[in-house]
Amino acid sequence: MNSTRPPAALAALLRPALVLFLLLSVLTGLVYPLLVTALAQALFPRQAGGSLVLRDGHAVGSALIGQAFSDPGHFWSRPSATAPQPYNGTASSGSNLGPLNPALTDAVKARVAALRGADPGNSAPVPVDLVTASASGLDPHISVAAADYQAARVARVRGLGLARVRALIAAHTEGRLAGVLGEPRVNVLQLNLALDALK
Repeated sequence: MNSTRPPAALAALLRPALVLFLLLSVLTGLVYPLLVTALAQALFPRQAGGSLVLRDGHAVGSALIGQAFSDPGHFWSRPSATAPQPYNGTASSGSNLGPLNPALTDAVKARVAALRGADPGNSAPVPVDLVTASASGLDPHISVAAADYQAARVARVRGLGLARVRALIAAHTEGRLAGVLGEPRVNVLQLNLALDALK
């Protein structure tokens, strides 16, 4: 007995599957992304546009992605583990170095030495977020303790009063999300821009 289906019967089976495949491809690959993008642009235009930070009408960064600062007159960001350059938004990742990995130990020691070298008189413990990268490698924030640790150095290099620098940190401290989630934090780019704007 021949169990092969005639071509017409096979076409009748394949046609609904192909139509459904094409329909779902258009819906999920075109209509849905366009609809979500349009809603995001309408409801959250700043966030959908990358949460850009503007200075004199020009984008100088994003409030969501950190930047590298290394001169002693600025607050330094949390280290980034992205490659080939720090804070590479297309290569978000942590270092994947475990706590017993000698490479992590060496990197932390070098970062501590850099912080101590920039501010030799500061004998306070170095906050951990100034010497370790975040899981994304893009974190734009540091803890309030990390900002306070750097305040005396920044004040000295810029010739500002320590109280004025601490007031600037307080003004740029973001609270817990919904008042309960996370810890207070400081966006380094926005803090440094405010610092640069001081007369």
